[in-house]
Order: sequence, then structure tokens, then C-alpha cells
Amino acid sequence: MGVAGPAGPVMDRDEVDRALARLGAEHEAIETSLLALQDHAGRRLLEGARLTGTTEERWASAEQEITLLWAYFDAYADALRTAREVRSRRRLPSRGDLVELTELLRGESVTIAPGPVLEGAGGTSPSITGPAKLSEQFTLAALVDRMNALYASSLDMVVAADAVWSALPARIDMLAAELARTRQLAHSVGVRPGEHPAGDDLERITGSLTLLREEVVSDPLTYWRRTAGSSAPGGGRPDTTAYDREARALEDVRREIEAVLGVRQDAEARLGRLRDVLSRADRTLAEARSARGEVLAKIAGSDVPAVSGPPTALQEQLAKAAEYRRHGQWNRLSPLLESLESKAEEELLRARTELTAVTAPLAVRAELRGRLDAYKAKVARLGFAEDPFLVERYDAARRMLWSAPCDLRAADAAVLRYQRAAVDALSAPADRTARGES
Repeated sequence: MGVAGPAGPVMDRDEVDRALARLGAEHEAIETSLLALQDHAGRRLLEGARLTGTTEERWASAEQEITLLWAYFDAYADALRTAREVRSRRRLPSRGDLVELTELLRGESVTIAPGPVLEGAGGTSPSITGPAKLSEQFTLAALVDRMNALYASSLDMVVAADAVWSALPARIDMLAAELARTRQLAHSVGVRPGEHPAGDDLERITGSLTLLREEVVSDPLTYWRRTAGSSAPGGGRPDTTAYDREARALEDVRREIEAVLGVRQDAEARLGRLRDVLSRADRTLAEARSARGEVLAKIAGSDVPAVSGPPTALQEQLAKAAEYRRHGQWNRLSPLLESLESKAEEELLRARTELTAVTAPLAVRAELRGRLDAYKAKVARLGFAEDPFLVERYDAARRMLWSAPCDLRAADAAVLRYQRAAVDALSAPADRTARGES
């Protein structure tokens, strides 16, 4: 390495060749990226669209950035070509060649002619700080950094707009088609604006969707939300808040209209199912009350919960629903049936829960009986059925479990003693024998 100059220490031949190879690779990568940006579907759409608002402002800036980016790239390519020409003069470059190459590769050797100066590109706005610079000097490394910044900013805008256009208009059109079908269904059941709240809602949703699509097409960036902490181009997602709100509103209206239609078509069947569910709930509660008496008689010391009475309030509402059906009051019948169906299922679930809670002690006793008999069968299978010690323990547990009232705690302890005795007998017969003799 030679004496330092304005661009730093003079590079040797190997350093020059490595730098040219690296800069050549960067040139190819930048060119590929620029051509991809030029052909990007989002950029072509932005060029041909009638833009408004935020998107119009940002696209005007992005167009200037892209123009400046190509100007920077041309200057970079010219500087690289000049450096390659100097290097190709001789196989072994002279001292003067190396000094010239060092200045070209490391010094501020690139001059950018006057052109649009952008705040986003790191330039100086003449309206804020005074006259614009006549030209700018860059090193090749600094020029690459500047191009990267311009490319990231331009690509971010293009990708964001394209993502919104790819996601939202098609979804809005699908929702509009669903809206049209819902309007036809509403008309068939007499749901019209001014006559039914659902008809008014359909009118509002129609206007909102029309306006939403116009805004999405002309100003897509208004519906773009950047991901917090992301610096990557296009780091974000389309904002579907407005679309989701209208989709939910339409779904609510559609369900209401279909409910009215469904009520008219199968009101009697739904009323029959309601009567059946409430009847099952009533029978389950009656079974729970009967089981509670059995538990109190057969299980000692059990804290058995009380059982509630039959669902008389729901029966009254069911009678009102039948009256609505007789008089063709579908708008009133629809919400009442939905409420009753939900409450009836809840009532049946509550009755089953009460039955389970009441019969829990009987279930515990059955589980202990099953465990006791399972261990007895295992002991018999392994040849210990006549063992006096095990027979004594089994009989004690069995008397507790098959007596009334049954003390579950004592019975559980007796079953556990039999299990332990059986395990001891099967794992250490000699120890068991010694313990029995003692």
C-alpha cells in the first residue's frame, strides 16, 4: 500500500481488483432491483390511476425519487466504467494508475448534475435552506447508500399501494354481490327501507360500500397500516377496519332477514323442538330430585345440593311465542324464538349439571366397587384368591360398599387397604406371609 492521498492510502492491485468485482456485483444487483421496480404491477397501476389524498402526494414524491434513482444509477455506472477502463490499460497498473483508481473507487469521484432535490433522498430543499446545490459529489459507497435509501422509499410506497389494491377491491366487490343477494331476499319477505330497520341498514351499507370502494381505488395508502418496528419496504398490512365493519353489519342484517324467513317457514317445527327441550329439562330435574332422595338414603354424610324447580318462566314465553305464530307476527316471533332456543338449551344443560352433582356420591361408590372387584379378579388370576389376609381385607371393604347408608370415606380407605395388601402379596409373598402370621 502506498502513500495516502485525498482518498486515503493508495490501493494496491489486489485491492483494486477486489473493489471492482464488488462494485460490479452491486451494479448488477441495483440494476436488477431497478428493473423489477420498473416492471412492478403496483407501479404500473399507480401511473395509470386517478389518485387522491395521501396516495397522490406520496406518488408524486415517489416518481421524483425514481427519476433521481435512475440518474444516480447512470452516474454510478459511468464511474464504474471509467474505473474499469483505467484498470484495463495495463496488466500490472502503474503507480499513477493506482492513484487514479484509488481516487475513482474511494474518493468523491461521482458528480451528480442538477436535478430534483428531495428531502427523502437526503437533499436540501431550496425553499427552506436557500438555493439548491448546483451539483453533488459522492463516493461510490455513499452513492450506493443513497440509491438504497431511494429504492427502499419508492418500493415501500409501491408495495403498500399494490397490497391494498390486491386485497380490498376484490373483497369489497364480493361483499357488494352478497349485499345484492341480501337485498333481494329482504324484498321477498317484505323488509324494505322505511318499513323495517333491516331495510334501512341495507340502504346505509350500500352507500358505505360504494364510497369505500371509490376511496380504496383512488387513495389506497389511506387503508395501509405499517407494522410497528418494521423498516422493510412494504412492512405492514391493508387496513380492513371499514370493510370488516360493513361486512359484520351486512351479516347481522342477513341473519335477521333469514331469521324472519326461517320463522315463517318452520315456526311450528321450532316450537315443537322447544317444547321437547323444555320437557327433557323438566324430566331431568325430576330425575335429579328422585336421585337426591336415593343418595340421602344410601350415602352417609353426603352434602347433596338441592334441586331447582321446573322452568315455568320459559313455559310462559313459549306460550307467547305460539300466540305470535297464530297471529303471523313474524318480526316479534323471530327474536323471541332465538332467545327461547338459547335459554332452553341452557336450562337443559343446567338440569343435567344438577343431576350430575346430585348423583356424584353414587358415581364415587360405583367407582370404588369397580376398583375393588378389579383387584379381586387380578388377585384370583395370580393364584391368591384364598389368601386369608386378602379375603379379610376384601370382605371388610365390600361390607362397607354394599351397606346402606355407605360411608364413602371409610369405604375408600378400606379399598385402598385392600389394594395395598394385594400389591404386597403380588410383589413379596414371603413378606406378606410373615405379616399375616404375626
